Amino acid sequence: MTLLPQELLKTTAPSTRPVVSLCEGSDPRVVAGALAAQSAGLANIILVGDADAVRTELAKQGASESEAVQVHDPLTSELTAEFASEYFELRKHKGVDEAKAQSAVQTHVVYAAMLVRKGYATGTVGGAVHTTGDIVRSAIQVIGMAPDAAMVSSFFLMYPPKSAPEGARAMLYSDCGLVIDPSPKELSEIAKASAKSCRALLQSEPKIAMLSFSTKGSARHAAVDKVTEGLALLKETAPDLDADGELQFDAAFLPSVGSRKAPDSQVAGHANVMIFPNLDAGNIGYKITQRVGGYAAIGPVMQGLAQPANDLSRGCSAEDVTEMIAVTVLQAIDN
Repeated sequence: MTLLPQELLKTTAPSTRPVVSLCEGSDPRVVAGALAAQSAGLANIILVGDADAVRTELAKQGASESEAVQVHDPLTSELTAEFASEYFELRKHKGVDEAKAQSAVQTHVVYAAMLVRKGYATGTVGGAVHTTGDIVRSAIQVIGMAPDAAMVSSFFLMYPPKSAPEGARAMLYSDCGLVIDPSPKELSEIAKASAKSCRALLQSEPKIAMLSFSTKGSARHAAVDKVTEGLALLKETAPDLDADGELQFDAAFLPSVGSRKAPDSQVAGHANVMIFPNLDAGNIGYKITQRVGGYAAIGPVMQGLAQPANDLSRGCSAEDVTEMIAVTVLQAIDN
């Protein structure tokens, strides 16, 4: 049985205690999730926000600032000048002057990302209050893309409920949060990044299904061609990956259907990495799996960044925050 991120992280032993910055440090859910993560030994925490508001919320939850749970207020932090200088150098080619740089790093989301860029934190998590656009923009602008990444994409980790039938498995769904209409090349890049994420976070060898409304030529359409072209590029650039397509979801997921619709496929019926053809399909698919199928969904998790930065749903719970902290630390260990 696949372990949830915090359970998996407890089986590892990082040489140094990771540090995760949270840009919504006064939100009650964020504080509760962060305290649980710190108490469980997953990471030390930096809560970014108005210092009085953060400390008030900590006190409400029976905690206080310490070496393991720090409070950073960008308006008063001794690091803000350093961060402003760095941000100016990063963004001056986009017309950002020193005054705009100072103003930018005083925002909580940019400050939290800058903590990661400058090595004060291992990774960052936000999104309980900020929009996905805010979180992604700051991550790309401040942390930047990994040297070997062609793009930034996202995924959800999907974990079956205890009541699931035998054979149900944890899966990775991508892209369900960022790339609206990926090209064939982008589909292949999303698949390669997702394979790496599968190994790191599910501790499983990826079996990649390039999803469509068609299975092995059962329908003809330009949308199907996009998926088959993406698979061809994937096989050309990463021939070691176990991938197949185009596959309908039932053919990818159920052995009985996969053996009938795609009898020669090693992936059909056993896929654990589901690559959706567009954001409509991915977002709808993960929510149906979660709300109707009862799967636990963790994400959206970002991939392709130089260092981890992850997004939360604005409807997240404290437990979601703890799990995303664990995901962020596992990504850092993998890096």
